[in-house]
Amino acid sequence: MRAWQVERRKRTRHLIELGGLVVKAGIVELTNDDRAIVYGALLWIAAKLQSDEGENARNLWTAKGRQAFDGERREEQMGQRT
Repeated sequence: MRAWQVERRKRTRHLIELGGLVVKAGIVELTNDDRAIVYGALLWIAAKLQSDEGENARNLWTAKGRQAFDGERREEQMGQRT
């Protein structure tokens, strides 16, 4: 396989994973799959991260994300035990 094909597959996988997070967070349902709302929200996030409040937002959102991932991991482990 050529190097450009490997890179393209990596990029595709990365984009799919990011899209999966949008679905996992419930954004698709909450916005009724309105791409303008999703894009606008992402632009708002980017602006927030570039602002004076960027570090605080990053810390808050990182904590929330880790908490959600940890909760899902615990649920999966509980499901495997039963």
